[in-house]
Amino acid sequence: MNRLLKLEEAGLFLLSVFLFSQLPYAWWWFLALLLAPDLGMLGYLFGPVVGAATYNAAHHRAVAVVCYLLGIMAPATSLALAGVIMLGHSSADRILGCGLKYPDAFQHTHLGWIGRGRPSAGQAP
Repeated sequence: MNRLLKLEEAGLFLLSVFLFSQLPYAWWWFLALLLAPDLGMLGYLFGPVVGAATYNAAHHRAVAVVCYLLGIMAPATSLALAGVIMLGHSSADRILGCGLKYPDAFQHTHLGWIGRGRPSAGQAP
């Protein structure tokens, strides 16, 4: 099942590449902005609850889709670009095993625990 989920994420990443190709930007913009959603991690400077909220807002697929659709309908290509970047980035993150964050710890994601020092089964963080 894990392989199937990663294939699904790869498909969504490729969709983001295709959607980007329909926008009037040079390809280097895609590469330059692909890590921009990780700026949501800055919220962790204010604690794990704020950090999880800002991180999740920058990595949530529904936010990405709404940005893209509003950008296409407006038309506001920069908003569509933001949506495409968010979709591509979140898909790449999920291929690597990083997911949306719980407010208790950065390493606690909806895909499970990531990194070193993760709690054993049945153990609290």
